[in-house]
Amino acid sequence: MNEEPSQSTTPKEEEVTQRRKKRKNILIALGVIVTLGILAYLIINSYCIVTTNDAYVESHVTFVAPQVAGKVDKVLVEDNNKVHKGDILVVIDKRPFQVQVDIYTAALESAKADLLVTKAQVKSDEINALSLFYKLNNAIENVNSQVAQLRQNIAALNQAEATLNFAKSDYVRAQQLFKGDVTSRQSFDTSKEQSNVAESKYNQALQAVNSVRQGLGLPPADANSPELGKIPGGLNRTFSGVQEAEALLMSACEKLGITFPQAYLEPDQLLNFFKESSHGDENAFFAQVLTNAPSIKESQAKLEQAQGNLEQAVLNLSYCDVRAAIDGVITSRNLNPGNYVQAGQQLMAIRSLTDIWINANFKETQLSYLRIGQPVDLITDMYGGRHVFKGRISGFTMGTGSTLALLPPENATGNFVKVVQRLPVRVEILNYDPYKVPLFVGLSVTPNVHIRETPIGPDAGQFLQGAPTLPPVGKTETPAK
Repeated sequence: MNEEPSQSTTPKEEEVTQRRKKRKNILIALGVIVTLGILAYLIINSYCIVTTNDAYVESHVTFVAPQVAGKVDKVLVEDNNKVHKGDILVVIDKRPFQVQVDIYTAALESAKADLLVTKAQVKSDEINALSLFYKLNNAIENVNSQVAQLRQNIAALNQAEATLNFAKSDYVRAQQLFKGDVTSRQSFDTSKEQSNVAESKYNQALQAVNSVRQGLGLPPADANSPELGKIPGGLNRTFSGVQEAEALLMSACEKLGITFPQAYLEPDQLLNFFKESSHGDENAFFAQVLTNAPSIKESQAKLEQAQGNLEQAVLNLSYCDVRAAIDGVITSRNLNPGNYVQAGQQLMAIRSLTDIWINANFKETQLSYLRIGQPVDLITDMYGGRHVFKGRISGFTMGTGSTLALLPPENATGNFVKVVQRLPVRVEILNYDPYKVPLFVGLSVTPNVHIRETPIGPDAGQFLQGAPTLPPVGKTETPAK
């Protein structure tokens, strides 16, 4: 049996083999280096970065609803239109509201005219009350004057009575001394005449006394009656003319809204009330009650009501232009011209362009590393690595997603399985420009939180946000013009 000759290799083939082995070794080394680099990167990231893939873009949404009911005249926007705060979105038929404005404008003018008429009437009542004040004062002074006159007449009557008695006694002596001669007759006639004159003056004085008594409302009395010289106490309060003047004055004061310390006042008390209240200036006192008269207050209340009705009507007219409350993009438009809408009915929604944030649902095992103010790199599936948004943690939701659900789970059962919970963490986007690289609500985001970097911004390094600065209770900020 003959042996086959062994295959020999050429130097060129050996060189190729060596190169292949060398290349293979290099690739193996590179693979090991890359693997070690990836492992090192993952280890470093796990130490410096906390991340989650359960994160989404969120924004404010404002629902557009009219404040008045009516027929839609125009709809000026479509879905996905960009709008600015104050832009008119929907126009409601203004004609019924313009009619209301015209009606309340006329009612306001009527109320103004009524107030002027009422003021004129109250001014007349004021002048009447002032004249009645003087009338009461004069009535009391007149009674006092008549009382003084009565006392004077009684004194004159007493004097006339004394003169009459002296004349009568002189006449009796003349009768006794009369002898029929000329001298005695002359003396007799003179005494008789003086007696008659004295009697006439006495009767005249008695008549004057009874005349004054009748003027004071007192019954006439005989000459020998003990009531003739009696004057009732407080006659200047009980006299009919005084009481009538007092009643008229109090009625006039009631129209002016003047109140008294008690239900009934004596005439002199009533006068003193006005003098003390006015410090002796009755004209000023009655002038100042002009604004407190009930009729003027009633007219002013009607004027204010008419003014309020007009302002509300003008406001309702302005509500016919339904405006955008925020800057944003229109979504969910659900009306057309000709539709009848109710106040508060949802017509469309506006998604904010600028108020954008990220809701990142971190596991509860990751929360111990997170704080407010930590910087975050935001990588979106939409842009990938071409654009990385910068952000910071701005707050933690006070409750996990399960506890905020409509039907939160009840773990106090026999079949309990522990599930790692997730807490929504809010991440605000820094230097966000929606016109260059917009984000849309609901997009997936991968947030990488740099837990080893220094937190920045308000409440940095905390779990809870500080309390916002609010206006004092009962005060509101003045809106900027």
